[in-house]
Amino acid sequence: MAYDLHRKLGNQGRFVLTSRIQRATGLRAAGFTLIEMVVTMTIFALLVALTVPTMRTWVANAKERAVAEQLQNGLRLAQTEALRRGRQVVFTLTNTPNPTVGFTGGASGNYWAAQTIPADPTDPAVVVGSGPLTSGSTTPTISGVYVSFCYNSVGRLVTQVTTGVAGAICLAPQALQYGSVMWPVTVSIPQADHSLIVEVNLSGQIRICDPTQTLSASNPYGC
Repeated sequence: MAYDLHRKLGNQGRFVLTSRIQRATGLRAAGFTLIEMVVTMTIFALLVALTVPTMRTWVANAKERAVAEQLQNGLRLAQTEALRRGRQVVFTLTNTPNPTVGFTGGASGNYWAAQTIPADPTDPAVVVGSGPLTSGSTTPTISGVYVSFCYNSVGRLVTQVTTGVAGAICLAPQALQYGSVMWPVTVSIPQADHSLIVEVNLSGQIRICDPTQTLSASNPYGC
């Protein structure tokens, strides 16, 4: 019987009948009204506007931490190789990717490298390690009184290099005699909310610390 009724009414009649049934029963078609969509999109836009600055800072802080860890690992490698090989090893910054013996070091660069200093003419120099000091497309700023460090055969810091890596200036004699027992290297990245420090101690310890926090027994991450 319902089939006969629908066939007699046709498409237009079925639409009218359906609409009347919906009004009579209080039903409505599923979906969103234009006002609901506008309100939802407005709330979403506000949430995004509030979240984006925080996310940018979080990403920048993560990149800064990654660069500081690369620097720390490079220094530890230089110290370890000096002990293992029984040779003086120089750690320095450089703008040369994949450096070979005789690379140019200095106080700035997007890469780090460590090279042995020959004990005699029959002992050839060797690049014991190298790597980038970047995180994605972000280039950090690395600064400090000393950013080149020299380790002797027992893993201790020694004075300025006289031969080997050109441009690398390690600790001056007066720094070892009268200076601090700790030399900070600061790592900064734009949009990060603060810098990080890689501390290089005369005792051989190399650690990353947060200058916005105070070092204590309960907070080992402070400076």
